[in-house]
Amino acid sequence: MLTAVAEMERDLLIERTQAGLARAKLEGKTLGRPSKTSPEQRNEIIQKMNNGVSVSEVARLYDVSRANIIGIRNSSI
Repeated sequence: MLTAVAEMERDLLIERTQAGLARAKLEGKTLGRPSKTSPEQRNEIIQKMNNGVSVSEVARLYDVSRANIIGIRNSSI
């Protein structure tokens, strides 16, 4: 019996969370973690990568992780 109540409460929690996320999107709010780089910086990073600058060097220039630079590079392809 207690399991059924817990499962129902979990379903309600998920439903409320999804409704809140949908409402936030409709209001134009951006969800998730803010980007460490601006769109202009991302364009500069892509240009630097196309000119042969290494991932590590670009990461040091913009003070971000290598994974961030690799993600920007992969999204531009």
